[in-house]
Amino acid sequence: MRRSINDSSLIAYTSPKSPISEVYRLLRTKIHFSLKDQESKAIVVTSSQSGEGKTTTISNLAITYAQEGKKVILIDADLRKPSLHRVFSMPNHQGLSTLLTGLTNMQDTIQETTISHLSLLTSGPIPSNPSDLIDSSVMKELLKDLKEQYDVILIDTPSVLAVTDSVIVSALCDGVIMVVASGKVKKDHLKKAKEQLDHVNAQMLGVVLNKEAR
Repeated sequence: MRRSINDSSLIAYTSPKSPISEVYRLLRTKIHFSLKDQESKAIVVTSSQSGEGKTTTISNLAITYAQEGKKVILIDADLRKPSLHRVFSMPNHQGLSTLLTGLTNMQDTIQETTISHLSLLTSGPIPSNPSDLIDSSVMKELLKDLKEQYDVILIDTPSVLAVTDSVIVSALCDGVIMVVASGKVKKDHLKKAKEQLDHVNAQMLGVVLNKEAR
């Protein structure tokens, strides 16, 4: 069942003609030219630490892709502190965790949002072994299957320095966007996060400088 979206952070949906929405469309365009030779794209959006705005960024980016007519799926791969189900006002009694453990199938787990062309795979119940589920052959097969069904796959992950999950997912995807909060992140933390992604040969597409410096 489709539910109404009331989250004010989804400015690309609530105010599509605003200057901020235009910035998200510009980000979409830059990603397109970075991965223009690939028909289906799986992209991770992460950050070095929590609270930098990665979930807001990926949600609005997903909306701009859907507004372009692309078939998009947004995945909450933060199996520790999920938030996308709240952003889109969707239930979360099943999701990625139940899909990876075989408790549900793809057809019954993926939800349609009120935004045309945009589907959502929530995190599902928090499991006891998030990293093991993410680093599994089932996850690899899932991404392979989704690439056959969607034009764009956008994956929200935990922050890089918090746990290994985002690094694991990044190695399976076509590119990584790092969201950096201006005036908040220390350079050595950002450098360490980049080194961890480089270690698995993740393709860094770029950095989104987010929030105002204080």
